[in-house]
Amino acid sequence: MYHVQFPGLGISLTIHNVAFQIGSFRVYWYGIIIAVGFVLAFLYAIRSAKKFKIDADKLMTCILVGIVCGVIGARLYYVAFYPGDLYIKNPSLIFRIHDGGLGFYGGAIGGLLGGGICAKVCKLSLPAVFDIASLGLLIGQCIGRWGNFINQEAFGTQTDLPWRMVSEGTGGVPVHPCFLYESLWLLIGFLWIHFFSRRLRHYDGQVFLLYLLWSGLGRFWIEGLRTDSLLVPGLPLRVSQVLAAVMVAVAVVCLILFRNRTKLLGCGSPRIMALNEIVDAVPEEMILEPAAEAKTDQSVDVLAQKIEQSSDAPKNEEHS
Repeated sequence: MYHVQFPGLGISLTIHNVAFQIGSFRVYWYGIIIAVGFVLAFLYAIRSAKKFKIDADKLMTCILVGIVCGVIGARLYYVAFYPGDLYIKNPSLIFRIHDGGLGFYGGAIGGLLGGGICAKVCKLSLPAVFDIASLGLLIGQCIGRWGNFINQEAFGTQTDLPWRMVSEGTGGVPVHPCFLYESLWLLIGFLWIHFFSRRLRHYDGQVFLLYLLWSGLGRFWIEGLRTDSLLVPGLPLRVSQVLAAVMVAVAVVCLILFRNRTKLLGCGSPRIMALNEIVDAVPEEMILEPAAEAKTDQSVDVLAQKIEQSSDAPKNEEHS
């Protein structure tokens, strides 16, 4: 249990990391929040499949494989870069995911690798699948960060800003609520990239690159505030910041190289959809109802008859 305060905002909360208990079995809020993030991301992806012209059943299989591989990768990354020898001396703790400890980069690599291989086996468009997965990741990460709040972990350095956070977990020191920063950053990113994917996307894979760019920029900034990340030897940077910088660099280079690309399977820019002969690109006002279409045909016939009559009139006058 933690007593959490935001003194500058006048907010005081008491939070429990255990949601409920059945006998000796405890269900933690951290696990529930992560699960909610997964479910909402999953539902969003399945609902988006039709827009992206992806087979929903095959996509469902790829998502499930990606989730399992993502959780495994996230945990292994966290354990591998955890300072000290806690997990070497106590290997059984590796499986205690409900206590917290999932690394973003490990999860992203594991999920994309597992889901990507499954997509290739299912003969789906890999760039299109990654576009949907990126939007789902934004949802899952945005919600999942509140699990860090419940566990009072992944906070930042000391600060006197109005939204500073204080609790037993921070040692009574007012700190940056990094979980809040990242959650809001990801929410803004989701809203922007979701709109982009529906109206402005030029090619499959573009949304994935924008995700790398947005997520990388946010993590480079936020990870610099944290105190529990591993530092790069000899540099005033954290490992996660270096990886974030690589994400941004790769995204920028690819966005520039592919700036003239127009290969699209599903939703996006109406002009590009029309170029790829995607049915959804036809504006609604151009789609005529059967009755309206018949009426239009009749009007054309009447007009044609009038033109023919007017052209015959001079001839009749000559014969008379």
